[in-house]
Amino acid sequence: MNGLRGLTTVRARTTMAATVVVALALLAGSVLLVRTLDHSLATAADQRAKSRLAELLDQARLGTLPTVVDGIGDDSLAQVVDGDGRVVAASANIAGQRAIAVPRETGERPEPRTMRGLPDDNETEDYRIWSARTDTPDGEVAVLVGPSLEASQEAGDQLVTSLVYGLPLLVALLALAIWLTVSRALRPVENVRREVAGLDARSLGARVQVPPTHDEVARLAVTMNDLLARLESAEQRQREFVGNASHDLQSPLSVFRTELEVALARADLEEWQHTGRHLLTENAHMEALVGDLLFLAQADESQPGARSALDLEDIVAEEVARIAAGGRIRVDLQTDPVPVHGNRQQLSRMVRNLLLNAVEFAEQRVAVELREEDGTAVLVVSDDGPGVPEHDREEVFHRFFTRDQARDRRSGGTGLGLAIARSVAKTHGGTLVLDGTGPTSRFVVRLPTL
Repeated sequence: MNGLRGLTTVRARTTMAATVVVALALLAGSVLLVRTLDHSLATAADQRAKSRLAELLDQARLGTLPTVVDGIGDDSLAQVVDGDGRVVAASANIAGQRAIAVPRETGERPEPRTMRGLPDDNETEDYRIWSARTDTPDGEVAVLVGPSLEASQEAGDQLVTSLVYGLPLLVALLALAIWLTVSRALRPVENVRREVAGLDARSLGARVQVPPTHDEVARLAVTMNDLLARLESAEQRQREFVGNASHDLQSPLSVFRTELEVALARADLEEWQHTGRHLLTENAHMEALVGDLLFLAQADESQPGARSALDLEDIVAEEVARIAAGGRIRVDLQTDPVPVHGNRQQLSRMVRNLLLNAVEFAEQRVAVELREEDGTAVLVVSDDGPGVPEHDREEVFHRFFTRDQARDRRSGGTGLGLAIARSVAKTHGGTLVLDGTGPTSRFVVRLPTL
């Protein structure tokens, strides 16, 4: 099983694929080489035979033809036959032999044919014979010249034998070279994998070493470090989230216990009524906290909820009317119709949280403005309170943000309102920021319109 798993690695698959491709290319090249060699040898032999044939034809016409024909090469033969079939001249290797063939009725244009079992000294061989006729002072003769096929066959056979033994060795050496090259290329990847495999929840602050190669492996290491940084940040936020949630839930539970112990100790009806009112108040705070936690959990799981086309002006006007009913702070409203596509319940919660935050810290007045600007819905909620310092401008959107130098949550809120508002804006493709310079309390929401 381990051997089978080894064949599925990137290194093994790359080596096998590259080796097969190169082996097929070498095989095709070898076949082409053998065919090219055979063709080249045959063409060269034919050219020599036709050249010598032309010389013998000229000598025959001039009557200067020698009895023994030379200059044709060790692997060729030549013969001149008269009209009666007598051999007039021949090469040394077939001297004294009868006519090897009766020439066809052809003119002076050479014609080839393959003849097998022709004599060659004490042996017989196959030849490719070129023949032609011509007139001589003694009458018409036929001249036959041709190379042996054995010479070219032997050269081709030697090449094939060399390729049969050499190609497998070459492919094996190539496979080894590819294996070593791929192994060396993948070594940094394996180092990154080994370093990441050694990390756990307690060592997310560690980072993998980035090789100084500026290649894909280096970019992989940088990406892995970015991922580890995000995981570390997420894990840190989770710890803070759990700690803050536990603290905020523990407070009302402690109040519950204290109130109940006091009421039980006094066993007075008026005291029980007083305890009941306190418990209801703390229960409302717990419900609000649990509701906010549930909403953020659903937002973290990317659950956008059902969406439809709606007018953001209606939602803003409804939430402003609800807040203004308290009467403590004046709310100035200036809106225009702005169509958007979203979840009504979530958008209402976003607007409500912004208004509650503004009312909580306003001295006398809250201003709400809604308009459409370049295809974007712009909602501005501001108050005349002390504002948020510039260094806390992003911190206020963090969950359970309660630092003393920031705004104090005098209403006993959950510390999740602004985090929820930004989450809703983000899931609707928009943004929520604190706008302006210096301490400011001007929250600006931008959402895409229909």
